[in-house]
Amino acid sequence: MRQTAAAVRRSNEAIDSGRKVAVPAGAKPVRMEIRDKVALITGASEGIGAACAAALRKRGAKLSLIARSRQNLEAVGGPEAVITAGDLTDPAIQKTAIEATIARHGRVDILINNAGAGVYSPSWDSPQAETRKMFELNLFAPWQMTQLAVPHMRAQSGGVIVNVSSIAGKVTLPWFTLYSASKYALCSFSDGLRMEVRQFGIRVISVCPGYVDTGFQRHILAGEVPRAVAGGKRFAVNADACAAAVVRGIERNARTVVTPRIGWLFIVAARLFPRVVDAQLERINARQSRRGGARAA
Repeated sequence: MRQTAAAVRRSNEAIDSGRKVAVPAGAKPVRMEIRDKVALITGASEGIGAACAAALRKRGAKLSLIARSRQNLEAVGGPEAVITAGDLTDPAIQKTAIEATIARHGRVDILINNAGAGVYSPSWDSPQAETRKMFELNLFAPWQMTQLAVPHMRAQSGGVIVNVSSIAGKVTLPWFTLYSASKYALCSFSDGLRMEVRQFGIRVISVCPGYVDTGFQRHILAGEVPRAVAGGKRFAVNADACAAAVVRGIERNARTVVTPRIGWLFIVAARLFPRVVDAQLERINARQSRRGGARAA
């Protein structure tokens, strides 16, 4: 017990100071002090990404931000932030963001893979180009950013990778089938990655928000937002609440963050009573499909 506690203490110190300390099997850091840590956030110009930037900045983190809009990034990050404006699916932009962060701060302590997009078309009728674009952003961009960040985190003996998935990455939503598939894949990637890199003192967190009041639905790549989903906005949490949950997860060494927490009931219900949950989701989707057909006629 004393040996494990000492290992945990040394591991925490390694992450906070950057010293190279081996992390024994079974020992894990229990808390990260965010002040002076370097946080790289994708999709940081608005919504959850911008809220995470604000929350981390308030705690004293140094920011490196990626999104398409330089103007929005500068407004979010302030004059001291490292700004990389461009398409995150472009490997050159990914490499530039990492290199600029290392050039300015010499390290990457926190990587938040937040950027994402949605497709609301039925999977059997979804446009392939837009669907591939969604998977590039939702899955392959986080994987590629991770490949670039992990060598630096290994060299500094610690870091945190946060992959922002969705409640749809835990329970498939039939009006969002392909989006759900991309987010399930991101959760699976996070789970495997966690087991791969824990030996290096690197932590991996999956974040699974429910309905968050952001501009996400204005940026869908294909399909139409179901009326039932759009009408659920009154149950949404705001981006600041989601960001607060993400930051708590980073500080407390969470494995999975579900926000709002009541989302866990939905996840558990889908695991314990899959036929019941499937039937209810199917009814919601069928109602939406009938409405869509009526409008088309």
